[in-house]
Amino acid sequence: MQKSVLRRVIVLGVVAILGIVGMQSYWVVTTWGLNDTEFSQKAKLALYGVARQIAAANNADLPSQDIIRQQSSNYFIVNIESEIDALQLEALMQEELVRLHLDVPFEYAIFDCTSDQMAYGAYCQAPSGNENMDLDLTGSYLPPDKELLYYFGVKFPTRTGYIWEKMQLVFFLSIILALTVAFFIYSVIVILRQRRLASMQKDFIDNMTHEFKTPLSTIRIAAGVFLRDERIQKDARLSRYAQLIHQQYERLNGQVEKVLNIAQIEKGSFEVKKERVDLQTLLPDLLNSTRARTDELSGELTTNFPREPLPLLADPVHLSNILHNLLDNAVKYSGETPRITVSGIHEGNNLRMSISDEGPGIAAEHRDRLFEKFYRVPTGDVHDVKGFGLGLFYVAQICKVHGWPIQVDSEVGTGTTITITFPILPVPQAIAT
Repeated sequence: MQKSVLRRVIVLGVVAILGIVGMQSYWVVTTWGLNDTEFSQKAKLALYGVARQIAAANNADLPSQDIIRQQSSNYFIVNIESEIDALQLEALMQEELVRLHLDVPFEYAIFDCTSDQMAYGAYCQAPSGNENMDLDLTGSYLPPDKELLYYFGVKFPTRTGYIWEKMQLVFFLSIILALTVAFFIYSVIVILRQRRLASMQKDFIDNMTHEFKTPLSTIRIAAGVFLRDERIQKDARLSRYAQLIHQQYERLNGQVEKVLNIAQIEKGSFEVKKERVDLQTLLPDLLNSTRARTDELSGELTTNFPREPLPLLADPVHLSNILHNLLDNAVKYSGETPRITVSGIHEGNNLRMSISDEGPGIAAEHRDRLFEKFYRVPTGDVHDVKGFGLGLFYVAQICKVHGWPIQVDSEVGTGTTITITFPILPVPQAIAT
């Protein structure tokens, strides 16, 4: 993953996470406020209903204002200006709480004029009989209000627990969100660490590959000297060794060139120098080299190409490389006796060039991944064909840069055909005639 792409992903991820966390926090705060407001309103309605019924029982009128004073979040004072019976107050309070579906325990106290203190009444469980709120609050202090004369106070000690209970789903979702944020942060750390390791590995491979170029050049020169030496040519054994050295040089140099080209593609410094190239001038050398290999293995190479010029707009070096890769793969994966067919068919202004083999073929689940970097079709514990899985990746990248469609047709047991569609340039009239 490129650095700029990774940076954008992280920035967008952080912005999205911050937005979600902000919305979740706002939702939690708002929901808490709504539940708190709902609790206070229900408590005030219950207390007002109790005050109204006590006043009616005493044939008294309620004060014109300040009937209910909220001293704190869970403590209320009710100004009634008439005599208050503790048992009546407790019964009416439970009745009102049941009516309003406010199932919370409460404790109450009545102001005693003689002692100028609140006379504690009792701690009453929730009207629904919910015994799981086991609080030993008997004798807790309920402060008086010095401005009033006839009043009682009611305290709801489990108000906070009641709101928490109503917000269980909200807090559960918040925990899920927190875990998601933690996972995102962990994922970013892992991605950055893996990217750093991959970058180090890539730099090492690139540097090592460049370092190979000098000794490879020396080996090529030495192998050439050996092959041209008359004394070595006369000695069959030494001549075979010299050829072996040259062949291994060609093989290793080809792998090094693949790695270097792919490194340039990934860095974005890959350049394709397109020019007019006649495919007919490139094919003979490639086909002759392939035919020599197939003949050596008692195989066969069949060609079926148009005879007229086939001008393309392409980079000749990379065009030769990808055709060499495809022919090389066809030989390597055709078994002990390779039978290769190279054909070209005109379709309008295009040439469909196909390279076919009669090898074991490729299963459907592997065909879509053939052009992935480092991917090789699994062959179990047998690795009779050497390679890094870079050849077809390089072919796909070159075709992509040139705009050439590439297609793979294969079935297990029937062989594989790879087809590239080349746009053909117009042939000058003088050449055409």
